[in-house]
Amino acid sequence: MSARGHALPRPRLSRRAAGLAAISFVLLLALVLPLRQYVIQRSEIAGLERKVQRLEEERATLEHRVERLQEPEYLERIARQCLGMVRPGEIAFVAVPEDGQSLPASC
Repeated sequence: MSARGHALPRPRLSRRAAGLAAISFVLLLALVLPLRQYVIQRSEIAGLERKVQRLEEERATLEHRVERLQEPEYLERIARQCLGMVRPGEIAFVAVPEDGQSLPASC
């Protein structure tokens, strides 16, 4: 190629284009960082909502159990099965397996 060759001219970035690119970059950063925080917070909120749901279910289960513990028949059954209690005058019999190890009650 000669001094006046046919080489392609190098594209030059004008000051206006460079300024516009810089402003666009700053605006992009200003948008990306809050958007990232928003996504993180939404994820945390979803996790907390799942935890609240589990706790509400657990609370309902415990409330049901409290209600059951108010029933005299249920309390007596627990006392007999889990604690081996008997009424006055009753005789408790315990079946012991052949290996001598007692099985724990399913309470």
